[in-house]
Amino acid sequence: MRVLLWLLAAVTHVCMVNANVEKTIFLGPPSVRIPNDRPTLDDLRLDVLEAVHAPILETQLAVQFPTKLAPRGLESWYLLRGLEEGRRYEVRICWPATSPTDFWLDTYTLAEVFDTAEFISSLFTYSEGRQKLPLEVPASRVEVSQSSTLFLRIQAAASFYSTNRTLMKEPPAVAADIILDPFILNILPRSLAPVAVYISVVSIGAWFLSGYIYRWLLSIATEPLTKAHPD
Repeated sequence: MRVLLWLLAAVTHVCMVNANVEKTIFLGPPSVRIPNDRPTLDDLRLDVLEAVHAPILETQLAVQFPTKLAPRGLESWYLLRGLEEGRRYEVRICWPATSPTDFWLDTYTLAEVFDTAEFISSLFTYSEGRQKLPLEVPASRVEVSQSSTLFLRIQAAASFYSTNRTLMKEPPAVAADIILDPFILNILPRSLAPVAVYISVVSIGAWFLSGYIYRWLLSIATEPLTKAHPD
């Protein structure tokens, strides 16, 4: 047990040193029919994450300092596609510890977004700034008319202070990885499975090794002492 706790602490420490992590956990929603007639969701020019085809997105996230109108900084929108209804998922964002930033992650169904004026306005503003980007439709999505899909909203606020006026006026974009991670049996994130297997193997090996060492030391301690005989 001590070995297991030590390994967990070591893995956690390494992750904290290299990067910060924020996440949200959710269940895949029921599939909905998505019209193939344009405009479609693809016309929003949003980056897409799919658990099978594209689970990791490397990106540069624009940030700003909190204001009264935007207490959580800038908002960006993404699509989560190819989900399984009722399956647990985790979306996490990882970014360097050298870029102090606060992130908030939220997922919404298509109906929640399109029925909420605040969300529609934010989504339209973000999409409008991406219309110059080329429209790339994944091959797996060309003929799909029904899918379990969610919107992902990320809010990013810079959380540092500098005497550099330029940095305080326009904080640099933050390099980040956005990861869509399905759970195995709704218990453990898939990406953590190798770590869990490694910890289990090491723990079992340590248990058997400690038993062997204990028996070896016990056998030495119980051996009778041989007395030296005078010539």
